Formats: sequence, structure tokens, C-alpha cells
Amino acid sequence: MKKFSKPLTANDVGATGAHMAGIHIPKSDDELLAFLPPLDPKEYNPSEWITCVTPDGRELRLRYVYYNNRLHKPKGTRNEYRITHLTNYFKTEGAREGDTFEISKEEGAPRYLIDVVPAMQEVSEQVDESPVRIKISAGWRRVH
Repeated sequence: MKKFSKPLTANDVGATGAHMAGIHIPKSDDELLAFLPPLDPKEYNPSEWITCVTPDGRELRLRYVYYNNRLHKPKGTRNEYRITHLTNYFKTEGAREGDTFEISKEEGAPRYLIDVVPAMQEVSEQVDESPVRIKISAGWRRVH
């Protein structure tokens, strides 16, 4: 089984109020792109509907889309892959910035498995008065 995970950003979970559609899939991640259905860049905004199953057995249809109007006439500005139709799922799960979105699939299986894993809340016994800067990585990674 292949599994990929991505820490959720405030934008991903709708906390910023932005009207961005879906979570970003980097064009540079060949392994993640090969894991998802192929999309033909010669088509204008090609997409595939993928069936996903949650841990509690709900089936969701998500749209995997390549917004590519920068490559077509008239020229636009977008050239990015996204998985959309996650907003209601994230709300139902109570997903927050810092939680992790996971997507996995057995080779040859018709459906993907998805999950939101809550961020671990660590309690420190040490008190540190210095300013703290935390950077949550927004990048995808393969889970082995």
C-alpha cells in the first residue's frame, strides 16, 4: 500500500476565509502524481473523480484536477494540481491547521483511503520564556 500525508494549512481547512479550491499537489512530486489518476495536460483543466473511503466507512467523491489555463489560450495564470471537494469532510472531522491529511491506496484497488490525523499536543514540563517560532511544513511526504 502506498500512503502520502500532508500537514494541513489554515488555507486547506478554510480558516483564512480564502476561496481557494482544494489542497495543492506539487507538480514536482512525480511519485505523488503517479499515485493519482493520470491527467492529460493537453486538455483544458482535465480532472478525474476519485472515490475515497474514510475510516468510518463513508464514501466520498473527490475531484482531482489540473488547473492549467496558463498553458491554453486565452492565457490564464493557473498551472497547478489540486484535490477538491474536501471542505465538508474537513468540517465534519473538525480538521485544523497542523493536523495531517493522509491518502493511501492498495495497488490495483478502485478506491483511495483518506483520513485526518489530529496533531499531537505535546506538553512540555520545561518553561522557556524566549520567543518561539514554529514552522509547520506544508509539503507532502510519502509514508513508508
